[in-house]
Amino acid sequence: MAVIERKILKELKDHLNKKEISLIIGPRQSGKTFLMLLLKECLEKKGEKTTFLSLDFEADKKFFVSQDALVKKIELELGKVKGYVFIDEIQRKEDAGLFLKGIYDMNLAYKFIVSGSGSMELKEKIHESLVGRKRIFELNTISFDEFVNFKTNYRYKEKLTNFFQLEKEKTFGFLREYLNFGGYPRVILEEKLSEKTKIIDEIFHSYLEKDISYLLKVRNTEAFSSSVKILASQIGNLISYSELASTLGVSFQTVKNYLWYLEKTFITRKLTPYSKNIRKEISKSPIMYFCDLGLRNYTLGVFGNVSDIKESGFLFQNFIFNILREKLCFQPASLHFWRTKDRAEIDFIIEFGKEILPIEVKCKNIRKPVIGRSIRSFIERYHPSQVWIINIDFEAAKKIGSTRIRYLPFWKLLTTSLEDILKENANHS
Repeated sequence: MAVIERKILKELKDHLNKKEISLIIGPRQSGKTFLMLLLKECLEKKGEKTTFLSLDFEADKKFFVSQDALVKKIELELGKVKGYVFIDEIQRKEDAGLFLKGIYDMNLAYKFIVSGSGSMELKEKIHESLVGRKRIFELNTISFDEFVNFKTNYRYKEKLTNFFQLEKEKTFGFLREYLNFGGYPRVILEEKLSEKTKIIDEIFHSYLEKDISYLLKVRNTEAFSSSVKILASQIGNLISYSELASTLGVSFQTVKNYLWYLEKTFITRKLTPYSKNIRKEISKSPIMYFCDLGLRNYTLGVFGNVSDIKESGFLFQNFIFNILREKLCFQPASLHFWRTKDRAEIDFIIEFGKEILPIEVKCKNIRKPVIGRSIRSFIERYHPSQVWIINIDFEAAKKIGSTRIRYLPFWKLLTTSLEDILKENANHS
């Protein structure tokens, strides 16, 4: 069976010798269970004792009635010596955070690796209850570099930069496929469009039934589903809560709840405006992007039917947003966008300390460096040391005053750390 290698696997392996609970969170069907089974297999090959329990299994649910019941079950399987306990779908356990806290504080000989889909219970209460007792690992759907490595049978795993530079036609073909179908593992592994469509349909409806209806108790799933479709048609655009409420026929607060649920369940991510006035920034309208492009396309009825990528600027912008967010994970930096009343706009602003990095996204093959009005306006107002213009394949640099403008092909973001690109810029300043 084909296996898609995940970058997070090494981080999880490195954390197995830590006492803290390894808590794997992420969207439904992003591969959390499969990842846990891989870890379990690796440990067993080393002669370690393991046991696997899932709240999705009826036979296992009785062991989660109390902490004592679970401990007795673990002792039955592993004894009272060192061992590894895998618990899947923990979000199905009521008061899961307090339940795990009590187990952890017993100071048992076991290492716990726990996973669950996103929900309020998982993201909020577990987080609060397990302060200092867990490390969170967020497993998203397959990233573009993971996708390309899989599609090329890992032949270029250590030299992806060279592959992207030399195989431009193949790179663009992979980009087109990824922007169409996204990164759900089962979707990628299926060859036929009809089967891919059935899988993404099942993923979305399973999400509505299990996360939204069952876990979060949303009664009007039709309005919720419609809100997802509207947001999918507006990626990269400002969100008006009142307009959404009017369109859906629900209250303003209900719309805010829906958008909050979508973030907590790893369907969308919110981007806030850049402003030096914090109060002003919070009060401004946000922009929403989708965690998985295939799911976004499915809700709009264009899954697998995005033929001209260069006419899909917002889709490419969403793609770049996801890359930047992954790059900035665990970094002392924040990501924003910039808009003014006179309609000047910059797609992304990375703020780190007193430094700011504006990033404009162009889904096109740029032939020569042209600087637009919005970039000039931002430079005049904020005087950044550099600006990046991410595009399909053009690389160049020019200066406006003391600001260096860099044109970067999108794949450079994948194969180079932000720090290295920033250093490269400093060396040329």
